Amino acid sequence: MATLRPDSLNARVRGTSHIDFKTATTGVQGKAMRNELSRLVSTVQDPDQRRAFDVEMQSFFYLFTRYLSERAQSQELVWDRIKSPGDDQIVPYASLPAPKDMSLLNKLAVLKVNGGLGTSMGMTGAKSALEVKDDMTFLDLTVRQIEHLNTTNRADVPLILMTSFNTHEDTLRIIKKYANQQLRITTFNQSRYPRIAKETLLPVPKSADDDKKNWYPPGHGDVFNALLHSGVLEQLLAEGREYLFISNSDNLGAVVDEKILQHMIDSQSEFIMEVTDKTKADVKGGTLVDYDGKVRLLEVAQVPSEHMEDFKSVRKFKIFNTNNLWVNLRALKHIMEAEGMELEIIVNPKAMDDGTPVVQLETAAGAAIKHFRNGHGVNVPRSRFLPVKSCSDLLLIKSDIYSLEHGQLVINPSRMFETTPVIKLGDHFKKIQQFQKRFKKIPKILELDHLTVTGDVYFGRNVTLRGTVIVVANEGQRIDIPDGCVLENRLLSGNLTMTVPWISCGDARFDSK
Repeated sequence: MATLRPDSLNARVRGTSHIDFKTATTGVQGKAMRNELSRLVSTVQDPDQRRAFDVEMQSFFYLFTRYLSERAQSQELVWDRIKSPGDDQIVPYASLPAPKDMSLLNKLAVLKVNGGLGTSMGMTGAKSALEVKDDMTFLDLTVRQIEHLNTTNRADVPLILMTSFNTHEDTLRIIKKYANQQLRITTFNQSRYPRIAKETLLPVPKSADDDKKNWYPPGHGDVFNALLHSGVLEQLLAEGREYLFISNSDNLGAVVDEKILQHMIDSQSEFIMEVTDKTKADVKGGTLVDYDGKVRLLEVAQVPSEHMEDFKSVRKFKIFNTNNLWVNLRALKHIMEAEGMELEIIVNPKAMDDGTPVVQLETAAGAAIKHFRNGHGVNVPRSRFLPVKSCSDLLLIKSDIYSLEHGQLVINPSRMFETTPVIKLGDHFKKIQQFQKRFKKIPKILELDHLTVTGDVYFGRNVTLRGTVIVVANEGQRIDIPDGCVLENRLLSGNLTMTVPWISCGDARFDSK
C-alpha cells in the first residue's frame, strides 16, 4: 500500500531540537505498522473493497502516527491554562427564544450513533434492539419521535443510523419493519480499525476478514470521517440539509429541540454541544473548558492523575457533555476537505479473551468543537440526558416514574420531586437476563428516593418501594420480596422466602433494621 507513508510523522519529528530514544523508535514503529497495514490491504481480493479498506487503513495509520508522535513528545494539556468556561461559552437553555419558523426542520437531519453492543449489560446484538419501555426498543422510540415530529410540522426530517461492524447486520434486519412508515432511514457503517498489540505496537488481525474480536469501532469521534467517506455527508447537502443533530441511540432524552435549532441559526454557531449540570453520578463525564481563550472538550482520559479530584469536583467544572451535538453540515464539509479534523486521542487499554493486552485509539465527537466557528455549549435540563448504560438505568426507565408520549419519555406528574430516584442494583442484576428473571414485574417507585439491592434478591408482582429502601442478601442467602409487598424506609437483610403478601414487610422473619 504505497499510499501509507509516514511523512506526516516525520514532519512532526523533524521539527524537534533533539531526538531522544523514544522519538527515534517512533519512525521504526511507524514503518513497521505501515508494512503490516499494507499486508492487511493485500489480503482483500475485490478491487472496490480493497480501495475502501485502503482508505480506512490510511485513516487509522494517520491516527496511529499522531499517537506515536504525541507519546514521544509527551504532549499533555497544561493544567494551569484550563479555566472554567465563560458565560459566552455556555448559554442557559432557559434564555433561548421560541422557534420562529418550523419550516427550518426541513434543513435538519437526525443521526443516532448506533454502534454499541451493550456487552456491559450481557447483550450480544445491537443495544438499540433492547426493549426499554412498553415493549418498544430504543429504535422504536426514535422512529416514533421523528414520525410525530414530521407529521405535526409537515416536515421531512430523515433518520440516519451510524452502525459499527458489530451492529450493522442487526440494524438492517431491525429497520425492515419500518419500511411502510412515513420516515426515511439511511444507515452507514463507521470505520473498523485493527486492535494494536500493546507489546509490539502492531495490528492484531492477520487479514482483512480476520475474527471480529481483533477489530474495534474507534469511538463516536469517527462520525465525521465516516460521514464523509460513506458519501452520506454529500447526500445530505444535495438534499438541502444544513444541520445535523447527533446523539447516542441509548440516550432516551435526546429528542429534536426546535429551540436549540433556532438558537444555532440566530447565533450563527457552527457547532453546539448540549451540556447539563453535573451530579455525583457524572464525575467522569467530559466537560467543556476554556483553554487559552478557546472552548474545548476535556475528557477524563486526558486528566493527569494529580488533578483527578479537581476534575471530578463541581466547583470548577459544573457541567458535563451529554453527547447531544448540533453541527453545521456545510462547515463540516469545509473543515474535512480543507484542514481535516484532529481530535484528541483517547487511549483505551483492553485485554483480549486470552488476556493479551491491546490498545484501542479512539476519539470523541464533542472534541470537534474547537474546529468550528462560534462553537459553544447550551446548558439543557437533565431530562435531555437519560442514557441506559446499566440495568439500574433500565429499572428507572421501565418504572412508573415515566410514561410515553409519541415515543418521548415524560416524567409522571404525580412524582412530588423534580429529581429521579437513585437506583443501585448489585452484580446479581448486572446482565439483562438476570434482571428480567429477578423482577416478576417492575416495582412501583413513584415515591422512592433511593434503592440499593445487593445479593440474591427476587421481587414479586405489584411491589411498592417508598423513601429509602436497602435490601441485602448475604453470601449464600436469598431474599424473596413477595407479591403486593410495600417497603418504605427499610433496611432488610437475611435469608427468607416470604409466602404471604404482607402489607408492611418489616416482619420479624427478616433481619429488619
